[in-house]
Amino acid sequence: MMESRIKPCLSCSGLATTLMDATTDKDPLVQEQIYNALCYLGESEPEEILHSCDEYLRQHDKLAYPHRVIILKAMETVVKNNIASLDKSTAKVVIFLASNEMTKSKEVIREWQQAASSVLVAVGQRFINKVMEEVLTKFQPGILPHYFIVQTFANLSVSNVFGMVPFLNSILGTMLPMLGMAKQDHMKSVFCYALQHFSESIQEYLANLDKAPDPTVRKDTFSNEIFSAYEVLFNSWLQHREAKLRLAVVEAVGPMSYLMPSEKLEEQLPKLIPGILALYKKHAEAFYISKSLCQILEASVNIGSRSLDVQLDALLGTLHPQICAPADPSVPLTVKNHTEVLRCFTVLACSFPDRVLAFLLPKLESSNERTRVGTLLIMRQIINSAPSQMEIKKPFILSSMKLPLQDSNDKVKRAVVQVISAMAHHGYLEQPGGEAMMEYLVRQCALPSEAQPKKQTPDADDLTSDSVQSISVNTLFLLSTTVDRMNNVLWPYLLEFVTPIQFTNALTPLCKSLMYLAMKKQEEGENASLIRYDLNGNLPSPYALTTRLLVVSSQPYAGDCRGTAALRLLSVLQYSVHPALEQLWSKRVPSLVEHIEENTEKCLCQKEWEEKLLLFLQETLAAVSDNTWICHFVTEMCRQLNSYNGFPLEKNFLYKCIGTTLGACTSKDLVQKQLQELLETARYHEEAEREGLASCFGICAINHLEETLAKLEDFVRSDVFKKSVGLFSIFKDRSDNEVEKIKSTLILCYGFVAVHAPKELVLSRIEADILKNIFQYFNTKDLTLKLCLIRSICMISQAIYNGGKCGDFVFSRKAELVAQMVEFIKAEPLDAMRTPVRQRAMVTCTYLVSVLEPHLSDPDRTELIDTCLASVLALPPDPGQERDGIGSDAPHKEILYGDTLSALKDLLKSLLQRNLTPHGLQDMFAHLGPWIKSNKEQERQRAVEVSAALLDFYLGKLNVSTVIPFYNLGVLIALFSPRCSDSLASVRQHAVDCVYCLLYIQLCYEGFARDHTDEMVEGLKALKKGLEEPDFTVLFHTCHNIAMVVGKRVPPDQLMSLLLAMFEGLADPDKNCSRAATVMINSLLKERGSVLQEKVPDIMSIIHSKLQEVDEEHVRKAAQQTVYILASQHKSVVVSSLLGSALPFDSHTCAMWRSLAAEPTLTSQILEQLLEKVNRDVPYKESKCFLLGSGSERIATPLPLAATCALYEIMSAPESGAAVLGLYAPLFVTLLLRVSCTVGVQLPKSLQSRERRSSSLSPAPRSLHPCSCAVETLKVMLARGGSEAVTRAVGSAGGWDLMASPERHHDGIAVLAGAMARHAGPRLPLIVKNLVPTLSSVFDSQRITTTAFFAELLNSNVVNDLMLLETVMDNMTGRQKDPCMLVRMLALRGLGNISSGSPEKVRKHGAKLLASMVNGMDDKDDPHNLVALEAMSSLSKLLDHLEERDIQSMLLHIAIRIRPFFDSEQPGLRQSSIVLFGNLTKFSEDDCEAFFEQILNGLVTLLLHLQDPKPEVVKACKFALRMCGPNMGCEGLCDMFLNHLREDRSLHYGEFMNNVCKHLMQSYPEMLNRLILTNLFYFKSNWVDIRAAAPMFIGFLVLHVDEDHCQQVDLDQLISALNLLLKDPVPAVRMKVAETLGRLVRIL
Repeated sequence: MMESRIKPCLSCSGLATTLMDATTDKDPLVQEQIYNALCYLGESEPEEILHSCDEYLRQHDKLAYPHRVIILKAMETVVKNNIASLDKSTAKVVIFLASNEMTKSKEVIREWQQAASSVLVAVGQRFINKVMEEVLTKFQPGILPHYFIVQTFANLSVSNVFGMVPFLNSILGTMLPMLGMAKQDHMKSVFCYALQHFSESIQEYLANLDKAPDPTVRKDTFSNEIFSAYEVLFNSWLQHREAKLRLAVVEAVGPMSYLMPSEKLEEQLPKLIPGILALYKKHAEAFYISKSLCQILEASVNIGSRSLDVQLDALLGTLHPQICAPADPSVPLTVKNHTEVLRCFTVLACSFPDRVLAFLLPKLESSNERTRVGTLLIMRQIINSAPSQMEIKKPFILSSMKLPLQDSNDKVKRAVVQVISAMAHHGYLEQPGGEAMMEYLVRQCALPSEAQPKKQTPDADDLTSDSVQSISVNTLFLLSTTVDRMNNVLWPYLLEFVTPIQFTNALTPLCKSLMYLAMKKQEEGENASLIRYDLNGNLPSPYALTTRLLVVSSQPYAGDCRGTAALRLLSVLQYSVHPALEQLWSKRVPSLVEHIEENTEKCLCQKEWEEKLLLFLQETLAAVSDNTWICHFVTEMCRQLNSYNGFPLEKNFLYKCIGTTLGACTSKDLVQKQLQELLETARYHEEAEREGLASCFGICAINHLEETLAKLEDFVRSDVFKKSVGLFSIFKDRSDNEVEKIKSTLILCYGFVAVHAPKELVLSRIEADILKNIFQYFNTKDLTLKLCLIRSICMISQAIYNGGKCGDFVFSRKAELVAQMVEFIKAEPLDAMRTPVRQRAMVTCTYLVSVLEPHLSDPDRTELIDTCLASVLALPPDPGQERDGIGSDAPHKEILYGDTLSALKDLLKSLLQRNLTPHGLQDMFAHLGPWIKSNKEQERQRAVEVSAALLDFYLGKLNVSTVIPFYNLGVLIALFSPRCSDSLASVRQHAVDCVYCLLYIQLCYEGFARDHTDEMVEGLKALKKGLEEPDFTVLFHTCHNIAMVVGKRVPPDQLMSLLLAMFEGLADPDKNCSRAATVMINSLLKERGSVLQEKVPDIMSIIHSKLQEVDEEHVRKAAQQTVYILASQHKSVVVSSLLGSALPFDSHTCAMWRSLAAEPTLTSQILEQLLEKVNRDVPYKESKCFLLGSGSERIATPLPLAATCALYEIMSAPESGAAVLGLYAPLFVTLLLRVSCTVGVQLPKSLQSRERRSSSLSPAPRSLHPCSCAVETLKVMLARGGSEAVTRAVGSAGGWDLMASPERHHDGIAVLAGAMARHAGPRLPLIVKNLVPTLSSVFDSQRITTTAFFAELLNSNVVNDLMLLETVMDNMTGRQKDPCMLVRMLALRGLGNISSGSPEKVRKHGAKLLASMVNGMDDKDDPHNLVALEAMSSLSKLLDHLEERDIQSMLLHIAIRIRPFFDSEQPGLRQSSIVLFGNLTKFSEDDCEAFFEQILNGLVTLLLHLQDPKPEVVKACKFALRMCGPNMGCEGLCDMFLNHLREDRSLHYGEFMNNVCKHLMQSYPEMLNRLILTNLFYFKSNWVDIRAAAPMFIGFLVLHVDEDHCQQVDLDQLISALNLLLKDPVPAVRMKVAETLGRLVRIL
């Protein structure tokens, strides 16, 4: 029994030894893995491994300490994880070793000795007595111990308090004399460290005596020793110059002070506290000092010390600056230091409240900001943490806060707000003086809110990143809602802050708090007496509150959505405002609040919102129905007006409220008095004020028209405009400018009165009372007055227009007013739009001319139209960015421009409405015509936009009662249709709209109903999308379509006028429009025939020269038409003439070739001529290349090259499609072979220089290079022959580029053949028939091309369907002896492709195909194995379809033949051989055992190559393993291969191999040695990942094998190989070896 145990133990030791030998590895990751492996061994055999480590370290005494550390750390881990089961004898061995390791060197070598110490601490968790027995032997009285002996004691006292404290008395007894012997700083530090932890452990022991092993232990057991140690530390070491030592002393003294005898502590305090305080000056990092000081103070207070009294001033004086120095959140110790210092203040304040306050409160008056902030922080701490001691000090503390309340510093303000919060929680604010605190808080809430918090300063000298305002808002809300004792303090006191304007920014939090408080009061049953005015004289009146809350609600989203808060507070106060409002407000206010919440600041309509509020006010006044109350209300409103200076929007709304309230007032005297007061006190220089005052008068006039007009009349007659004393003497000192502003207000008031007053009353007063007073001010240059005049006239016109009896109203001064508006418009500068004068004047004119009698005369009408058009259309472009100011007002100017253009459209529509006839339309476009044809883009753009609007309006309003001719249709269509091609997209869009409207207008005049829909005309709308981008082809197509529609819809009598006008359009300054005119002329002429020419060669040259002279589209189109007509009569002459043109063809010659594609019969004849010219001549001539020695180059012959270019040009024309279809096969074969023969062929020298010259002058449309030219021609032939899908498919696969590459030409041909098979199958029989003869061609290139084409055709079933299979296959088999290796390879590829193209035919020809593949594998003239590679790939594809009997005879032969390729250096060979092997497994059933042997031979290789550097090989391995799985007789392994090795799934290799090995060892344990030996072969692999995978594979095998099968492994060989691999240069490999060595423990 003992023997069987010893053997594994020795082997385990051997493994451990191997690993420990490897600790010298320099790579940290390998070291980590060795550590893990040792720990793993330790989990299996903890006792043995600990013994092995002990033995190894003892035997290798010279091993350097970094390597010893790895072993010691492993020992610590093993001990910790197995402490409960550790044998006592092993513990002794470990303790002895660790003790020796720790103390071997007298010098401190921290990493090594710390590791040994940690082992001792780990063992000490259970064997404390044994550890102490050993360590105490090295802790002898009178001898200074090793540094780590002392540290070990300290750490043991922390990790095992109950075990260690009983030893401390004796340890302290031995240690005390040593303190005097310690001379070195590090020894002193470790003694301090030990004393600190001993003291903390003793405190913990005493605090848990009920659980302690010895409950008799008392504090005084240790007091004297601790005090003796304290004397050395404090009296000697604390004075040391080394800062680290001083801090160690301080950290120890704090916990020690709790254990010192009370009388000794009392005696020491006069020295101890000053000593500790003095350290603050010596150390920048104060946390440890403050922590220790706090412990000392707590210990002193615990013993009731009387000495603290004397030390207090020094303490306060030193601690206070610590708080005043700001804490940096990025340095955690500074924050902790603040916490400790504040704890010190708490301790002191609880014992000496008077003295502490007497010290702190004067500091609030310091000039130093940090001192004030720090003091306030301490005050907050004391208020919160010493409430009972501070109770009687409340009045004193409150009175001392007066100065901080006046502090303007933000940091001080924040601190004050925090103090106020603390005070509120502890009842301070209920004392006299508390209200001042609350007012301060509200003032901070009213500070402007910062859009973004200021960035932190580098020293982070800030309490918090939040602004004072946001902290104050949060504090106010919390006090209102969570501190119940504050309810009576805050209510109704906070109401006093609602009405003063300076608290506007605080309104939202104020209203929220007040609403919450009021609701609490209502819950307590105080509804009726909610506001007790008899008890609170300072509260604002109900009128003041209502006015204020209503006015601020007009801007509901300002100030953090104060509208909602204000309305909700108003609702709560309804009974206090007036008892009659309860029912109305309960219903109305929630709906107003809901409206705010449903919208946002951006989408709320301000006008609609104000109307809702004014309606709410009207209903409120009606519900109160008390004139006295209303009079008080309106008086309060007027009184508040001046408060809103600087708040123009709110003030404007308040004016409207005043107007509304005055309207409800029955006292006419009061109305007149208030109107008089408003006129006297208004601030006329502010636009919002003028606007507001006018609104007030207008609203008031609804119920008080007479009083309002009378007051305005008094105002006009007053001396205000004469600068003399009178009724309005208040104005006597005003300047001319201000007088103009007063006039503006007066005029605006008249306008608002006219709009608002009842129409039945106001119409009779307009000319008599209102206009009479306005007319006298027209002669002005003041912009404000001018705008007010225009606006007022506009409102008066509106009033008349909207009046019920306007039909009977004759506006005698209409022409005069229109003329005045025209003058205003003329006076505006044409270089920029700076004011809204134009826009408002045109709006006014629109109202004036709409339906008001009498009509304007023709001259007046003409002047009005021309003035307005010139004023708007002639403005410079980009109205938002003018010379005089690019910037913030640019968006405003753009809006102004948009509004002005809309006003112009409306005005022209109203004028057109007066004469809705063709003549009226012609008259309007007589004015617009020059602008539409302008050579300035912005003028055209605006003119066409206006035209589109006018025509749309005309069509909408047209009502034809009799069929009449639309005589000017042709002229108008010719005006707009070329504009569909304008350089501006917006012009193009609007031009289509114009043509669309004109054609529908024509249909209406022809008698069709206005709602009739014409499909052709509707088609114009669909064309607009294509006009958005300036793509010429789209514009060309669109213009043609428009011409077709126009041609169909324009009546015969209009055609000539249309054509004549179109010809005029050829001279259009915009070239696009000129081209469009040509397109439209040609489209219209097609229906009339064409012009013939006589002398063909002369005409051809003339056409060519004309095309060179004028590069215009209409010229080119006309020329192409002519060439086509000539060719239909003289095709041979035309072809010869064009072929004689210089190469490369210029763009004009190309255009002429393309014109020959117009008619299929003619095109076919020309194509046949060109094919004959391509085939007749040789494709190239060999030319000796003298510069390159004996080499030669191929030079293209010119005639076939020119004919190829010509074929391209003709077939690029869409019309050639039918002809190309008729000649598909000859065209395809000729061009395919042309491509083949031109790969690598050069241009003649003369053409090379000419091509370079032409491309430098202007880039040629295409390359003249022979191969590129042939490829492009083949592409265009396919596209035109209906095989666009082929072209696209080849292009997307990169086939065209491949075809032009000498190295990859055959791949490009294969892409083309595949695309033909998929998309052009019916074309193939003729193509194949034409191609077969070329297999005997003398040109290698043609044989390669044809073989590649046929090989890929066999990949498709189409050859079988078309009965071409045998023909093509026989031709491929016949190529196996071809002298060209590439032809032989492609032939094999083709035969393999039959498996996917015609799988059902493979069986029939199986023997023949298999023989071809085996021959291919044995090809002797194949130095790079390319033919063999192709044979393997093809055989893989054929296997599924071959007869089993055909394969069985050759199965093992093939498997053995391909096995060497698995580890080939060529990735392609590795991939193909592995895929083929996977496929062969399907045929292994009849010869199962023999093939299973082949699988086992390859299994390790396949699993390791899952780590192959090439992804395609990894993919092949996954496939092969999935195929092998079912043949391995292990269901678990099969499932794993199928699930984890899917192609789309990523693989966690380590985890996968772990599970694979588990199944292998369960199913084939006898294979262990064979699998290990195969893996050993790969230890020498060139691929790093495979070298790393092999030892890992072995490790997992070992991990899962049963003990019974371990004997088969030759451990010596394995460990020897692993040892060798442990020296691998790559760390990742060494890591895996170390991991595996750890696992070998399983088979020992």
